[in-house]
Amino acid sequence: MTSAPVANPPGGPAAGQPIATFDLAVLDTPEPKALADFYCALLGWEIVDVDDDWIAIRGGAGAGIAFQLAPDFVPPTWPNNTIPQQAHLDLNVPDLDVAEAQVLAIGAKATGEPQQRSSFRVYLDPSGHPFCLCREPGEVGPGEQAASESGSS
Repeated sequence: MTSAPVANPPGGPAAGQPIATFDLAVLDTPEPKALADFYCALLGWEIVDVDDDWIAIRGGAGAGIAFQLAPDFVPPTWPNNTIPQQAHLDLNVPDLDVAEAQVLAIGAKATGEPQQRSSFRVYLDPSGHPFCLCREPGEVGPGEQAASESGSS
């Protein structure tokens, strides 16, 4: 299904120009500081903004992640959909085995998904949000073929 291009509203940006720029992904958590520390350790980023119920981190210029106090937060039960995930982060790594050991050491929990050999693995952060470690594009794991070699697109 394709949709017709949307005309820019009067007084809006010129044709082809974005209306907005992406700044932050925000995750609810009962412990903003603990989750900010976890993602700082995972991504090598730094805390850049702290408020009573909010902490933001960045790795320099560009988008960041913020952690918003949500005392009644109930984590998703993924892969069971009793409480479905609302969103997740995909993070590229050069070596899945090395990265797995590192994220488990800083407090992530392995989900065991996917159960077959894959180019990604799913974990839960300390507040229960799912995130994926993904092999960097073009990298091939042991016993696997690159997508272009296997006939996949």
